[in-house]
Formats: sequence, C-alpha cells, structure tokens
Amino acid sequence: MSYEMIAILMFSSMMVLLISGQRVFAAIGFVAAGSALLLYGQGGIEMPFSQTFKLFNWFPMLTLPLFIYMGYVLSESGIAEDLYRMLHVWFGKQRGGLAIGTIAMMVIISAMNGLSVAGMAIGATIALPEMLRRGYDKVLITGVVQGGSSLGILVPPSVVMVLYGMIARQPVSQLWLAGVIPALLMATMFVIYIVVRCRLNPALAPTVSDEELNMPMSEKLALLRAGIIPFFIFFTMTGLFVMGYTSLVESAAVGATSATLAAMFKGRINLKMLHETAKKTLAISCMFLWLILAALAFGAVFDGLGAVRAIESLFITNWDLTPWQVIIMMQVSFIIMGMFLDDTAMLVIVAPLYIPLVKILGFDLVWFGVLYTMTCQIAYITPPFGYNLFLMRALAPKEISLSDIYRSIWPFVAMIALTIALVMIFPQLALWLPQTFRGY
Repeated sequence: MSYEMIAILMFSSMMVLLISGQRVFAAIGFVAAGSALLLYGQGGIEMPFSQTFKLFNWFPMLTLPLFIYMGYVLSESGIAEDLYRMLHVWFGKQRGGLAIGTIAMMVIISAMNGLSVAGMAIGATIALPEMLRRGYDKVLITGVVQGGSSLGILVPPSVVMVLYGMIARQPVSQLWLAGVIPALLMATMFVIYIVVRCRLNPALAPTVSDEELNMPMSEKLALLRAGIIPFFIFFTMTGLFVMGYTSLVESAAVGATSATLAAMFKGRINLKMLHETAKKTLAISCMFLWLILAALAFGAVFDGLGAVRAIESLFITNWDLTPWQVIIMMQVSFIIMGMFLDDTAMLVIVAPLYIPLVKILGFDLVWFGVLYTMTCQIAYITPPFGYNLFLMRALAPKEISLSDIYRSIWPFVAMIALTIALVMIFPQLALWLPQTFRGY
C-alpha cells in the first residue's frame, strides 16, 4: 500500500470514529497509536510515548489552566455582573443601547477570559433576561449574545491562539497582537448592525425608561468603578507581556493572581466559589491537554509518511492550484468542518496537514492563525452542531426556542465571513500590530 493511501486511510478512520460519537482525543490518539504500531512494529509504541515528554516540556502549557482559572474567578465572583450593571446604566438611553452594551461587555469579558464559554454563560444568564424583560426582540438579542461571545477566541489572551501557537511553533505574543484589529473590526460591525437595524425598526429595541435611569450623576460615575477592575487586570497582564517585562507564563500568573485579589477585594471569595472554579478549570485544562497530546502523536505519524509532501504535490502539481486557491480551499474546509466540530478538534485534525503546507506556500503562519481563529468563530455558532448553539439553548430563558437561536446567528456569520475576507485581502489588518510592536 502506498504512503498516500495509508495517509487517506488514517484520516478517513479518524473521521469515522468522530462521526460515530467517540471523544475527539480518543479517536485521534487511537488512530495515531494504532497506525504507528502497524507501520513500525514494536518501535512504533515509542512515537506516541515520546510526544508526552514533548508536551510536558512546553512551558507555555502552564498558561492554559492559569488563563482559564482567571476567567472563571471573574465570572463566579460576580465581577462580570457588576460590569453589565454599569453598561446598562450608561447605554440604556441609546436605541439598542443594551445590545450595544452587551457587545462591549463581551469584548471586555473576552479580554479577561480567552474563551467563549464564560462570555456565553454570562451573556445568556445576565444580559439576555434583562433585555427580554425590557421588550427587546428575542431573535436579535440571541444573535447578539452568540456573536459577541465568539470574540473570546480572538481577543487576547485567547486560549485557542495559545494552542495554535504551540502546535504551529509561532510566538503567542505575535498571535495575540495579530488578533486585536480583526476583533475590534468585527465588534464594530456588530455594533453598526445593531444600530442600523434598531433605527430601521425601533420596535426591536425599546429604550430604557427614565425612571430606571433616574439617579444622580455621582452615582452613575460611581458605577464606572465596575469597569476599572477588568481593565486593570487586562492591561496589567497583557501590557507587561507585550512590553517584554514578563514571559507568557508569568503574564498568565499575573492575570490569575490579579483576578483572585480582585475577588478578595470585593469580598466574594469563599470555599464554594473556589471549589466550582477549580473543578471547571481542571475539566477544561485536562480536555485541552489530551487533545494536544493526540494531535502531536497523529502529526508525528502523518509527517513520517510524507503526507504533507503528497498533499503539496496533489494541490500544486496535479491540480495546478495557485497558493491563494489553496488557502481559499482550506478556509472552505474549515467552515464545513465547523458545522460539525469545535475549534480545538478542527485544529488538531488539520494542523499536521495545513500548517506545514501554508509555510511551504510562503504565507505567514501568524496571519494564517488569525484566519483559522476567525473561522473557528463560525464553528461555534453554525448549525447543526455549533457548540454555542447548544450552550445557548441550555442557558437561555424558556421563551427562546432552538428555532430562534438558529435564525439569530446568520447575520453574525455573514459579518464574521466578511471580516475573514478583509483580512485575506488586506493581511496588514492582522500583521500591522505584530510588526509595529515586536519588530516581527
């Protein structure tokens, strides 16, 4: 059997296991370990085993539990809820103001957390009931919460970008900087969409009554203190890292420590909150650890077969595709896979194939990492299996149906796709900040 056929058999076997409902890390790891044994005999057992030591020697892995812990501390301690109260008061008089405030809250929470899960949970349990109570259109605000929460994997400290950086061997600081302008561009599109829709149809978003906002200016200014803690944590953590004063791991430790001290300052630290935070942090950290280990093992076997060179020959020599056509095909495949898989599963499946090929074609791997991350945002909110769709259904009030959730996301999918196209046409949208601040 040719190496090309072996590579196709490995990939198809993995997809069959995934479709059958097996856990992602188990499907990928089983195919990797089984293929190594069949191809290389007894010596093949060393390949998956050696990847374990490679994984444990990656010090950036320490950032994952620290960033995840930081986000859950801020969520469980109610600091995010205080932030929404501030936004509610300051944006309430604007038509669609609570929806705009929700987008702003999502950006800030994303900057504290690096995952979409916490943003979605906070948006669905805090922002969504408040907007429903004030007569906002349920389809509009469901889309706002889902679209806004997807920003968490693009805004620093994005955990997905940390994973991509480790697998692609790219500086995480460059990836974080590269994601800032596309994230702000996307958030701006969301806000413009809300403003235009609410002006065309005011019934979608009534303004907050004067009675609710009838408070002295001194009290309104006091509410601004709710935003000080999140901004302080974000700028302390990322600022020290970008300026070179701390390493990535040290920056994550600064963020986790700052979040804990903030919760203590608010008087919201207790054993129950710490237990819930530790349990959630451990669960998500272990999931990522197993996924990366499986991806490394699969990539080692795949690379040994020369699969990347075979795919390069197929695309460039046999099909005569241009480098840009290959990149577009990759993006289309991400969107298709995103309908069935989450972001981490997509990364560990395609990393052994796509990342070396992108490098061979002469494209910037940091730029490609931003494209991949933005496409992951589509994966989170695209039917039939978008993760955020089901999380929203579990958390949303009962008057919001699954049909409402599916209908709500398409304008935001279109805006994310437009941002992807703009970054492909104008790569400097992603590369200007890395080039400016780190001489990249």
